[in-house]
Amino acid sequence: MLARALSLRCPTCGTKWLFVHWLRPRPACANCGQSLERAEEGEGHYLGAIVLNFAVTESLLAVLVLALILATWPSPPWDLIVYGGIGLAVIAPLGFFPFAKLLWLAIDLYIQPEQ
Repeated sequence: MLARALSLRCPTCGTKWLFVHWLRPRPACANCGQSLERAEEGEGHYLGAIVLNFAVTESLLAVLVLALILATWPSPPWDLIVYGGIGLAVIAPLGFFPFAKLLWLAIDLYIQPEQ
């Protein structure tokens, strides 16, 4: 299920095209009918995807900033670190959104399968 979610396919059946565009998911899979929102969980499902997206973005940002500082020590390019970090903090969550959405759905389906 996780591999299918990482390839932007339905975690249940593996069908493509679950998003109308990058930031807008379809209501359900066209093949198996799996809802992309777990209605019984209310807002918690969407919050889980956001937290996953935030954790991945912040981890990526921390690793890249630390690597850049260590690679260029003793005179790190602070302007690049600050402005590049701001750019990455804006772009990375947008780029990872569909992956986070489907990964969280796969995790949620694994923990709480639909009856």
